[in-house]
Amino acid sequence: MVPGTVPTDMTATPARGFWASYGEAWRRTPGSAVYLLAVFVLAMAAVGVLAGLFWTGVGLLILVVGLPLIVLTLLIARGFGVADRFLLQLTGLPAVEEPTWNRDAPDATGFWATLTRPIRNAHYWTSLVHGMIVNPIVSTITFALTVTWLSVGLGGLTYWFWGLFLPRANGDAWGHYVADAVPIFAGWNGWAVEVVLYLIAGVLFTFTMPWVLGGLARAHHGVARGLLGRWQSDDLAAEVRAEAAARGAAVHAEDVALRRLERDIHDGPQQRLVRLQMDLAALERRAEAGDGDAAAELAREARGHAKAALDELRALSSGVAPPLLQDRGLSAALTALAAGAPLSVHVDVDPEIDAAASPEIARTAYFTVAELITNAIKHSGATAATLKASLRPAEAGTMGMLDIWVVDNGRGGARSAPGHGLEGLRERVAGLRGTLVVDSPSGGPSALSIHIPLPQAPVS
Repeated sequence: MVPGTVPTDMTATPARGFWASYGEAWRRTPGSAVYLLAVFVLAMAAVGVLAGLFWTGVGLLILVVGLPLIVLTLLIARGFGVADRFLLQLTGLPAVEEPTWNRDAPDATGFWATLTRPIRNAHYWTSLVHGMIVNPIVSTITFALTVTWLSVGLGGLTYWFWGLFLPRANGDAWGHYVADAVPIFAGWNGWAVEVVLYLIAGVLFTFTMPWVLGGLARAHHGVARGLLGRWQSDDLAAEVRAEAAARGAAVHAEDVALRRLERDIHDGPQQRLVRLQMDLAALERRAEAGDGDAAAELAREARGHAKAALDELRALSSGVAPPLLQDRGLSAALTALAAGAPLSVHVDVDPEIDAAASPEIARTAYFTVAELITNAIKHSGATAATLKASLRPAEAGTMGMLDIWVVDNGRGGARSAPGHGLEGLRERVAGLRGTLVVDSPSGGPSALSIHIPLPQAPVS
């Protein structure tokens, strides 16, 4: 290439880019035109219905019927807003997200809570403002501009045909005067002047039509996004409700676990320790009486009860975080858990989970996996299992995830039902806003997985 020259492909790219974008704008133009004409009709209907109902309701507020009328107006305004957002799909612009129409707490029930819910939600009021004030004004302006561009653009291009059928009282009408006043048209026929001017106007208006109609559609889209769409506060409110639900699930799961632990201690080690105390008292009496054989027999029984109580306490202590989990992390604890299981467990654990999982997440994951392996041994008759733990990196707008799978070769048929062990595990995982997925067809194999969000997981 000669220095100072521009490559051919670099000079052609801007032209192709312009015409490509212009062609894309033209493809959206018919939908935008239909929307801009239809939304004017919708806006006129909305202002007529909403204004009449709303001000009637305001006037009757002193009576009982006024409040229900205002609520009805807000509900109808919501319907007009939904219709507007639906029509906006014709323009090819991004969809306006649905707002949160109910921000009440789950326990907010009853007649008055239900009746006044629209009044207490700002989205209903912005829908009313949109339908009764903003949209009629904006639609009137955009309707006038749309009709102007369509009529001048299409009419100017076809004036040479339909203009022949117009009555002409003064010969060539206004084209004759333009020909006399403008030197460039000197000597032209008046009809020819009209055709040329209309054609020029038609070309200009048609050429700019995609930008004008697209801009008008984007103006409606911006208004709808601000007044009819989802707000950031909706996401924050949903986050708060999710956190509250997670806390409730965690509290319930911990309460169930503590009650079960209390029951197990009462029915197991506590009874054995009571029996051990009685045996030791009897042993003391026999020893004082000099009955060596009976004392030896009682000592053997007491030792057996002590061993059984110790075994039960060790089993119950599996519900307490092991030192290995605290000292070396989740990956080492899961590996040790699989190694100590009475069945063959293939382990595939990503060591990166140690840095990503907080202590609370690590404890929940460890206990859940321990229970899943125990269930595979007790209930499914499995002889082998696979334990896999990995990180799912965070992406734009999402958090990273800790994914753990326990797959066994048992008989299957596991179900999550209220009052059962899997439901307790599901609630414990839900306490961290995670999910427990059970895939256990009859006949096996069973694949159970937990997925816990990691707010501080590294972004890929």
